[in-house]
Order: sequence, then structure tokens, then C-alpha cells
Amino acid sequence: MSETSASLSTGARAHPRHHPSYVRIWAILAILLVVSVTGPFLGIRTVTLITAFGIAIVKAYLVAKYFMHIGLERRFVVYLLVAMLAIMVLMVGGFSPDVMKHDGLRWENVGAKTEVGRGEARANEGAHH
Repeated sequence: MSETSASLSTGARAHPRHHPSYVRIWAILAILLVVSVTGPFLGIRTVTLITAFGIAIVKAYLVAKYFMHIGLERRFVVYLLVAMLAIMVLMVGGFSPDVMKHDGLRWENVGAKTEVGRGEARANEGAHH
């Protein structure tokens, strides 16, 4: 009789043991989440971009390596990271020209223009006080 079946037959419950790195990695991911959420509150665009994209890369690596069990196949993790970076660069490069504009050849973003106008008005009011 094996140890597991013997312990179950005596009424003792077998508790699955978690790999110690799972809890540690989860804690690291939670800390990185807090950092990536608080980064934009500093109001510095460069810091926001570095924290958002840098932490996203680290979190993707940790999840792929430890939770997807790809740690044994290092080159696949590298391929995943390179593919993710390429897709991220393509998306930011493709969307940012449209997102940063308020009008185009056949379209106009009235809401964005209105909000920018309100923000400028508030900034001007704050400068006068």
C-alpha cells in the first residue's frame, strides 16, 4: 500500500504541496501590479511608459516561465517575448498617429477636441490665480 492510500485510509487528508516559487512569483507579480498602477500617478510620461511596458515584459516572462511551465524550453520564452515586443511596437506605432490626432481626412474627434479645450481653459484659469 502506498503512503497516500495508507494516509487516506486512516482518515488523514493529503494536502497538495505548492511549489515554493509559485507563491514567491505570485508575490512578485502582485508587487509589479501595484508599481504599474501607481506609475501613472507620478504624471511623468516617460516613467509611465517605462513602468507600463517594462513591467508588462517582466510579468509576461514570469507567467510564461513559471505558470505556463515553459521554463524548460528557454528558446520558446525568448520567441514569445520577441513576438510580444514586435506586436506591441506595431500596435503602438499603428494606433498612436490616429489617437494623437483630433481630425483626419474624413473624420473628426469632437469629444477629444472639447476635452482638450476644457483642460487648456482650466490650465489658463489656474495660471491667472
